[in-house]
Amino acid sequence: MSTGVLCAVRGAAEATAVQLLGESSRLEVTRRCADLAELLASAAAGAGAVAVVTAGVPGLDREAVHHLHGSGVWVVLLVDGVAPWEALPAELGADAVLDVRHVDELPAVVTALLDEAGRTGARPGSPTRPATAVDPAARLEGPAPDAAPGGGRRPAEGTLVAVWGPTGAPGRTTLAVNLAAELAATSAEPAGGSALLVDADTYGGTVAPVLGLLDEAPGLAAAARAAASGRLDVAVLATLSPVLDGGLRVLSGISRADRWPEVAPASLDVLWSVARELVRWTVVDCGFCLEEDELLAYDTRAPRRNGATLSAVEAADVLVVVGAGDPIGMQRLVRGLGELRDRLPAVEPVVVVNRVRASASGPQPGDAIRDALHRYAGVADVRLVPDDGPACDAALLAGRTLVEHVPTSPARRAVSRLAEEVVARRALVTAH
Repeated sequence: MSTGVLCAVRGAAEATAVQLLGESSRLEVTRRCADLAELLASAAAGAGAVAVVTAGVPGLDREAVHHLHGSGVWVVLLVDGVAPWEALPAELGADAVLDVRHVDELPAVVTALLDEAGRTGARPGSPTRPATAVDPAARLEGPAPDAAPGGGRRPAEGTLVAVWGPTGAPGRTTLAVNLAAELAATSAEPAGGSALLVDADTYGGTVAPVLGLLDEAPGLAAAARAAASGRLDVAVLATLSPVLDGGLRVLSGISRADRWPEVAPASLDVLWSVARELVRWTVVDCGFCLEEDELLAYDTRAPRRNGATLSAVEAADVLVVVGAGDPIGMQRLVRGLGELRDRLPAVEPVVVVNRVRASASGPQPGDAIRDALHRYAGVADVRLVPDDGPACDAALLAGRTLVEHVPTSPARRAVSRLAEEVVARRALVTAH
């Protein structure tokens, strides 16, 4: 039985590619697509199991490849090795890359891809296999300098820390900013930046104004665009994330909430990988929502407003969950932990209760909070950050972190202990 192939090839190679695929006893061209929209629609309809597409098709980016993979379609990318392509084709997430000058090898590349899948059980876009089955760069320029012996990039060493919490302003941004500052202070690399703070809140990110920065900087949206086109690397990310005093890099968020479609999850998956290469610690300030409600409204390629949060939470090496230290905040935290467990049952988050005070939780607020979380959420270990309004207000007014502005404040000491625990937890995981 032959395997269906969708072709979206431009230029003179289109006729040759279709003819060669049609001559193969194992392959059949089921659709010749005029543009990317037709290719995505054909893939979603199950018209083929492999997509052969030219790198220059308008609109082709990592998110489009991600949607093809979501339809169960392998992606073979044809590139012109002579043209000065701005994007590195392998970074688009294709399963195989072939120089169009060697188009006569196309049937062999496709069948080899299918044979490998049959042997290993791999699925399209599987992270367990090399990003490219056939790399034209080997013919043109030799292997990439950062390539691992078996293909793909060298293993990254950095750590991704996601700071998430339920709705209701429990202090996600305040905790993320100061945790990142503490982690930056633990490193001996202040000149180049040892920690990166990313504002990935697509509802109301405020990292830039909290630190006294202009929120008109390109930041996250620019990094996502570069990742979508395959141009995001360590140098580009370093340019987009300026270094503050103390060695903290900052990648500012979107300047308006309505710009959330610019931040695609597939692009952020690349961002986390590059960030791990750039710095030792990456701290992500996430939005509050974990829902995928757009799946209920669309049956085709759909935007995902909560995709940035879901991408960070799922990719995190350490997940910090923060709730507010008052009755409403505790109720939301308990429900949020349940929602998080449903989505990521194997993850053990670091639970933090912020703004702990007797006026909201009783004369022994710490004991009351621990008892409540143990009884209703099964959380046996909780970290408490005391309510320290004057210190936090002073730091906010100055556009600085607690460690810079009020290093002796109780809130800063609590966050410092949290940073030590994050470092210890990551070291324990790495040791195993």
